Formats: sequence, structure tokens, C-alpha cells
Amino acid sequence: MKFGTKAIHAGVHPDPATGAIMTPIYQTSTYVQTSPGQNQGYEYSRTHNPTRSQLQDAVAALEGGKHGLAFASGMAVVDCIIKLLQPGDEVISTNDLYGGSYRIFTKVFAPLGIKFHFVPMHDMTAVREKVTDKTKLIWVETPTNPLLNIIDIEAAAEVAREAGALLVVDNTFSTPYLQTPLALGADIVMHSLTKYMGGHSDVVMGALVVNDDALLQRLAFLQNSCGGTPGPQDCFLVLRGLKTLHLRMQRHCENGRAVAEYLQAHPKVEKVFWPGFPEHPNHAVAAKQMRDFGGMISFVLKGDKQEDAIAVLEKLKLFTLAESLGGVESLSGHPATMTHASIPAEERRKAGLSDSLIRLSVGVEDIEDLLEDLGQAIG
Repeated sequence: MKFGTKAIHAGVHPDPATGAIMTPIYQTSTYVQTSPGQNQGYEYSRTHNPTRSQLQDAVAALEGGKHGLAFASGMAVVDCIIKLLQPGDEVISTNDLYGGSYRIFTKVFAPLGIKFHFVPMHDMTAVREKVTDKTKLIWVETPTNPLLNIIDIEAAAEVAREAGALLVVDNTFSTPYLQTPLALGADIVMHSLTKYMGGHSDVVMGALVVNDDALLQRLAFLQNSCGGTPGPQDCFLVLRGLKTLHLRMQRHCENGRAVAEYLQAHPKVEKVFWPGFPEHPNHAVAAKQMRDFGGMISFVLKGDKQEDAIAVLEKLKLFTLAESLGGVESLSGHPATMTHASIPAEERRKAGLSDSLIRLSVGVEDIEDLLEDLGQAIG
């Protein structure tokens, strides 16, 4: 089954009671039992809900995986995965990491005895140097947020196997339309469904996908026990969003390429971060493991001054200044004061994240209007 067909049909079945083609919103907290312990597969909605079940199946199918679990947010997914670990265990992750992930790693789990190493993961040598017998998990974002670095998933999987560790890939920026990490050796794929998968900036949710049955049981136990599960209305909204994922991602990629090329040619722009350029440090890896290069772009103006970046962000009209990404509308952001403010300034700069960096989530509007907006804002 091709991806577009899968996006519309996989994991979703007509309602058995009415034949409704769209999965109903099962707005219920509990379910009738015919006898104690005897039910129709559902007993309490924190544990299972029919709307959530179909979403989980749909996300798993798109990722080419066996099992999916949905959560109330992307951070609830991160929380669940790290709870697989014990005090004394070690995690290796990229030094160019989403600020929320960095915050929960360093402020929540590090004080509980889990050690985190942040290294430039586009170079697997740096990863191997941090591997010890305590390494239990390798955490990958690719492309990274916000510098769009590319990490070789197959190479990371090899390191993880040698270390006896799990490989987790945050696939939020790419979605399964652009890359499928399980097929490249990942053990767990996670998403902030808030972003491209939902696609309409109207829901906050997360998900993970695995193939291993035993790993699923461990994660499902934590999902149910800790309770970070989404409501059926939100599940319905993401199910609806998935049906146009392939169409939206095609347009995000087309517009992203046009914006990247426009910015690269602009006389006031110093550098553009986008993995589709042949001169991107890991372009060859991106071309190997991705089907296209996405709609996320970051750039720095000449002079590298934060006040100049702020001025551009304040002038943009169609690129709305807001947190998040991946919606149909174009968004702009200033990572140093917004999405990555929780990372200490020294650590941000060490990773190459300038205080003047602007991040764009290129939407699906008409490209002529987007380029005109950038032109009037940059000057």
C-alpha cells in the first residue's frame, strides 16, 4: 500500500455499530462489564479508548511499525521512555536538541541519578567515545531542532546494538512521509503529534511506535500507570489530520525548498541551515535516509546581531511569530528566547545556536506570498 493510501485508510475501520466512516469520538471514561472482569476489550479510558486505539494503529502503520502508543503531549512520550531507565544508567544525545527534551533530561531525570551526555551526533566518533557499559539509551533527533543537523540513523543503530542500548529517534521534523527510522534500525520512534502529524495547530499530543512486543508491554505499563494519555477529541483531530499528511508534506517540502533558495541568495543573509543544500555537512546522509528535505529552515543575518533578528521577526506578517511548528500556516521563531530558552546560553553557543538565529516553519500558503513577506521583513 502506497503512503497516501495508507495515510487515509491504515489502522482506521468503519464504526461497527453504525458504519460511520470516520472514527467516532468515544467520549466516555468507563465501559459496561457483563461480569466482573469480562468486557469487550475496554474497561477504563486511561487504559484504552477506541478512538485512541485507532489513532495508535494508524500512526504505527505509517511508521511501518507493529505497535503505537499515544500520549497527552510529546513531552509525556519523552517522560515515558526515560522511565524505562534506572539510576546509574547513561543516555547519549545530541548537543543540538529541542529545549523541552533538554530540560526534562537535565532538570527532572538527571537529579534522579540518570546521566546524560550531549555530543555532536552528526559525528558518530563523538558518540562512540561516550559509550560505556552503563549506556542504556541513545537519543537522536534528525533533522535536529533548530540547526537542521543530520544524524545517520543506521550508524547510530549500529552503535546502539554494540552497546546493548536502545535507539530512540524523534521523528517529529520529518514524519514518516520523509523517513521511517524503524526500518533503519531504531527501537523506538517518537513524535510530537502536535506538529506535522496533526498539522493544523489545534491539538497537543505525542506518540511512539515500536516493533518489539516486550518493549511495548513495558511502555504500555508506564503509559497506563503514569496516566499521560490523550482524550478522544484530540485523538479524533489527529486522525483527521493524518488523512492529508502526504499532501501537506509535499507542499511543505516544495515551499521549504523555495524559501531556502531565496534566503541563500539574499544579500542580507549570512547562512541558511537546510539539509537539502549539497554543501550541507551531512547532505549525503540526508539524501540517503530521507525522501525529501522538509519545511523547516533556520538562518542567520549578516552581522549576527540579535536585535536585527528581532526586528525581522516583528516585521513578518504571514510567518506568524509563535511557538511550535508543522501547521499549515507558516510560523517564525527565535529559538534562543523561545523554544530553546531552557538551554543555558553557553551550551547553546557551544552547539552553534546563535542568539540571532531565526527558525522558520514553512507552511502551505502560496509561495509567492511567503517570499514577498520575507522580502519586506528582511529588507
